[in-house]
Amino acid sequence: MTTHATPAVLAVPGASPRLTARLQDGLGQVDALLREVVDHDDPFIAGASAHLVEAGGKRFRPLLTLLAAEVGEGINEQVVRAAAGVELTHLASLYHDDVMDEASVRRGVVSVNRAYDNSTAILVGDLLFGKASELVAGLGAEAVLIQAQAFVRLCSGQIRDDRPCPEGVDPVDYYLDVLADKTGVLISTAGRYGTMFSGASPQTVEILRGYGEKVGIAFQLADDLIDVSSDAEEMGKEPGTDLREGVDTLVVLRAKQIADPSVPADARLLELLGSDLSDDDDGLAEALSLLRSHRAFTLATEETEGVAREAQALLDPLPDSDAKAALRSLALSVVQRTG
Repeated sequence: MTTHATPAVLAVPGASPRLTARLQDGLGQVDALLREVVDHDDPFIAGASAHLVEAGGKRFRPLLTLLAAEVGEGINEQVVRAAAGVELTHLASLYHDDVMDEASVRRGVVSVNRAYDNSTAILVGDLLFGKASELVAGLGAEAVLIQAQAFVRLCSGQIRDDRPCPEGVDPVDYYLDVLADKTGVLISTAGRYGTMFSGASPQTVEILRGYGEKVGIAFQLADDLIDVSSDAEEMGKEPGTDLREGVDTLVVLRAKQIADPSVPADARLLELLGSDLSDDDDGLAEALSLLRSHRAFTLATEETEGVAREAQALLDPLPDSDAKAALRSLALSVVQRTG
């Protein structure tokens, strides 16, 4: 029998040792439940379903569920179940994302679409969505409704992310709205579930819902910057995925707005950003290099940190506690990471 280490808690500078220990114990329970839920009588299905669970990852969403519960009466069996349901929904979405992105690496291992094939990745992703729904169904009708609404927003965000910005709509506003759906809603659900199932007041549930959505947007904006600034070893996947797919993230949108065509480096950057980089490894590497040194990168970084600070401000009505301090720190830590 293979044993598995409990995932390390994402560094939360504001968490006390006692809070960190409770979070670590809670993550261990979540991880055990995930492994139990993705197991299957068919060894092939079991292996494909567990592919990303075994790869690890930050477990950010269940961590937020557990931390939000500490604002209420603490971690309990329902909170653990909700945390596992949110993480399983996230994992299922990654199976589909890797097919859409034609990814080769995820979390430092071969992506499931490469390890198996696209059809298997899609079907196992669907299976995991079903498993997540089974978990959440045990939490009651309201939890099921929240998950269903989150799933609709997640899918609509992914669809809109694949479409060009409509005529007459500000591209940055459009992109931030997409991120709120594509990433923000599931992290928002994590915060909402944590408070709901730990006996927190409706006002506190609403605060953590809004906080989670802001943190989710900041998290994705940070991922977009990491996709430009990091290498494959740091990320656990190939950098420049968005550029290769022609997705205009915030740093690209800002570069297109402020680049000066009379400056040779800017002119070359604009040329590359307007070209097809899907099969152009040299052009992709050059575009990444130019973006890293462009002031658009600094501007996008400042805006990303600004969203994190908006999330922090939402916590102001909560009484001071270890959990509140940790939540404040968590909001900034997601935008200051490098991978």
